[in-house]
Amino acid sequence: MNKIFLFIILVVAGVSAILIFANKTNIKMPDLKGESTSSDQTQVLTPTQVVSEPSVNSPTVSPTPEENKISKAVIKTSKGDITLTLFSDKAPNTVKNFSDKVKSGFYNNLTFHRVEDWVIQGGDPSGNGTGGGKMPTELNSEPFIVGSLGVARGQDIKVSNDAQFFITKTDASWLNNQYTNFGIVTSGMDVVKKIEIGEKILGISIGN
Repeated sequence: MNKIFLFIILVVAGVSAILIFANKTNIKMPDLKGESTSSDQTQVLTPTQVVSEPSVNSPTVSPTPEENKISKAVIKTSKGDITLTLFSDKAPNTVKNFSDKVKSGFYNNLTFHRVEDWVIQGGDPSGNGTGGGKMPTELNSEPFIVGSLGVARGQDIKVSNDAQFFITKTDASWLNNQYTNFGIVTSGMDVVKKIEIGEKILGISIGN
């Protein structure tokens, strides 16, 4: 009799335990993040896209070690030669672009279309200052002094012309950090000062 009574107590206790456990599993735990509605959900804002010229957004090919050794250019004119040191370390992509055009003969027989008391400018395939493509401006810390070799550009400081270059005849510090400076005249400033509008570039050679 006692054994039967004990068995019944154990069965009842077991059933009770099962019921309690089942009830506990249906209890909803508080949401520590807080419940949100469509009106207060955080919105992920995408950054504004900057639209630039396609040529500027195109991948830039880094110069190879051999191309980085390019450090000299000689511009031949009927007035004489202009020898320049190129800043391959300060404006590597500009120097590469320039050297690639030189190797292809791009500048042969083009002219200096702009001559002023402080600058000469040439290399325009159109011959009037309107030609050439686009490339990224490559600013650096080199100051524009007598004989500096720079790249022409329009209103957008980020976009430079990929063909037209200029050489300063005087100090031009107002150009500092505004235009790509990629070289300096080491000999032939007397030739630079003799250049007239329409003077032809007979050829350009580059080397180390």
